[in-house]
Amino acid sequence: MFDSRLGCSTISFRHLPLGSALDVIGELGFAEIDLGSLPGVCDHVPLDLDDRGVREVAGAVQRSGLAVRSINCDVGDPNNPATDLEASLHLERLLELASLVGAHALVLPNGALTHEPIESLDSDLDRVAANLNYASTRAHRHGVDVWTESLHVFRLCCTTGRAAALAERIDPAIGIVMDFSHIVASGGDPAHFARSMGSRISHVHIRDATRGDVRLDGADAVDEPGNINISVGRGEVDFRGGIDALRSVRFAGHFALELETRDISDEQRPAATTAAGDLITELLLDTHQETS
Repeated sequence: MFDSRLGCSTISFRHLPLGSALDVIGELGFAEIDLGSLPGVCDHVPLDLDDRGVREVAGAVQRSGLAVRSINCDVGDPNNPATDLEASLHLERLLELASLVGAHALVLPNGALTHEPIESLDSDLDRVAANLNYASTRAHRHGVDVWTESLHVFRLCCTTGRAAALAERIDPAIGIVMDFSHIVASGGDPAHFARSMGSRISHVHIRDATRGDVRLDGADAVDEPGNINISVGRGEVDFRGGIDALRSVRFAGHFALELETRDISDEQRPAATTAAGDLITELLLDTHQETS
């Protein structure tokens, strides 16, 4: 039995159609999911979502009986001047879907899939914040929150420093998603990230990674990301230290296995997901016992 706070992203079974992925996740014993809708990663929520797509995804989720924590999606590069969320029908349909399936939030990116700003780092961060703030205001009309994965090792905010700079700019109502793999792959420390973001953290993604070294702002710039496509237990992430740090800042949100791994076959994914779920559940139970 997995901890009740631990769910599974459909990205973990991105090779399957949505209905089949939901069946596997339910059969493994999870009660909660994140839905994936990311170009080049997972299209369980169609990337060209229309009204029919909203109905089909909502129907599949409702038939599964699984609860939805979030939809991890992309509505355009938020640091690009050409991204106009005010005119985004895709954002509106994602919000309609989130409301239909009872999702708590949309998870939006922190910038484009490049470390280089389009104009300057400050102006790009300002534009990201403005777009996230607008999306959050629009989402609240649907009873949905907006969260952002503020450190993503392949996007604009690819270091703890840039994630902190973005957090200072966005509305405090916007939650921070902490991803263990991206932090370690950037050369960061999950425990430090948890303590520095504190109550801003709304959700946590679980995946392993090898340690990288990303330092872009200064004379000693290095850009060597680690590998984020590693099964839990095969990389260098200190999950215990990170979960202990989350407990110390009274994190009360949920966790999701987002296993975009490439070190196992598709046939091995259910067993690897179960093993990851057992490990994280054990660590969460340890923290429960320490606070009881």
